[in-house]
Amino acid sequence: MQEDSTPSIPLSALEHHAYCPRQAVLIHLDGYFDANVDTIRGDLAHAAVDSGGPGKDRDGTRVWRSLPVVSHTLRVHGVCDVVRFESTGHVPVEHKSGAYRPGGPADVQVAAQALCLKEMFGTPVPTGVIFAGADRRRHVVDIDAPLRARVVETTRALRALLAGVFLPAPVNDRRCRRCSLREGCMPDVPVDPGTLFTARPEASWDD
Repeated sequence: MQEDSTPSIPLSALEHHAYCPRQAVLIHLDGYFDANVDTIRGDLAHAAVDSGGPGKDRDGTRVWRSLPVVSHTLRVHGVCDVVRFESTGHVPVEHKSGAYRPGGPADVQVAAQALCLKEMFGTPVPTGVIFAGADRRRHVVDIDAPLRARVVETTRALRALLAGVFLPAPVNDRRCRRCSLREGCMPDVPVDPGTLFTARPEASWDD
């Protein structure tokens, strides 16, 4: 049986693509990243749970912090901040420093973690949790069929972008206001509305 040589995609890239495809390409293909107060706050929030290894949660549930996960079916990989080993199945817990938005990009990331856990352990993963630092609450995410399909479609779309030579046009909307990549992304530069994608600089060098 021939081994699948398709490159594996980081789970974080799925969230980036769900938020803004241009952001995902800039970070994961062009290697461009710049920090701001939000990304620094996020790093600090993750540092609190990145000690790694097995332990117990406050309610006595067995947990594993910083657990590496992978799905060979989706060809994605990453690290779960926390995985709770509950009687009804494994539950990935993703920590975010800001507010939680139902149906937002974080749901895609935690659902992808759930699919990895289900494939790795062969156990049910019916829910995930987003812990939002803004309200210090755990928000339960149902890993239902539509969300699983969204993960698959996001992975497919992102893989196609990363294999191409085009950079998606900037969205230039409210998502840009707090984006750490705003200066380098240049969303205010006019783009022909009939053009869905702008050529990446590398494409012109080979002309």
